[in-house]
Amino acid sequence: MSIWSSIIGGAAGGAILGGPIGAIIGALAGHYIGKKMGEGGDLETDQVSFTIGVIALSAKMAKVDGHVSREEIDAFKQAFKVPESEMKNVARIFNMARKEATGFEPYARQLAKLFRAKPAMLEELLGILFHIARADGVIHPAELQFLADVSAIFGFSAAEFDRIRAENLGPDKADPYEILGVSRAATDREIKSAYRKLIKEHHPDLLASQGLPPEFIEVANEKLSVINVAFDRIEKERGMT
Repeated sequence: MSIWSSIIGGAAGGAILGGPIGAIIGALAGHYIGKKMGEGGDLETDQVSFTIGVIALSAKMAKVDGHVSREEIDAFKQAFKVPESEMKNVARIFNMARKEATGFEPYARQLAKLFRAKPAMLEELLGILFHIARADGVIHPAELQFLADVSAIFGFSAAEFDRIRAENLGPDKADPYEILGVSRAATDREIKSAYRKLIKEHHPDLLASQGLPPEFIEVANEKLSVINVAFDRIEKERGMT
């Protein structure tokens, strides 16, 4: 069963959440699911929470530049494999989050709590938001500030956000050292260590075991590709063996 069917069809009964994410799930199901989840949760809970978080934060991000472009909608549909039969329901979630009065902060704080032991998941979520923001060819300053604010709530440092931003500009537009989160003064050994750490933490199989729905794996693979290209560029530049 796809993640979209799990959310819309009510099959995600294990996702007993409070907070804004639980309220959306409850409204969608026709009743409020009021119990709070404990520390962590099962795989389906994490998948549903992640997906609702992506949609809700996308909706909040759309408000900062005043509109949702057709390119952004198409990017969401294509990258995350939303079937046409589910687009109306996904739009309902998007519009609920966009129209309700609270800001993005409660969603970001809830996600930070849910995935605090899985920072790679929070980084993937940021990457997905970057993917949507750049779909129209440019990341607007207001969108970049929004992403920086979400990143800070997720617990990432300014240096970590710079690395995440560089990864999401792509290997042709960003400094390969910045993509790996190292300085040009780093030793070959330090560069290899940083590269291996990133590859290990963001391997799609590991992310799937932590709750990344299959529908989002394509974006995770793109991230790995960017990291690999950055390392290859540094390797050639330095003549590393």
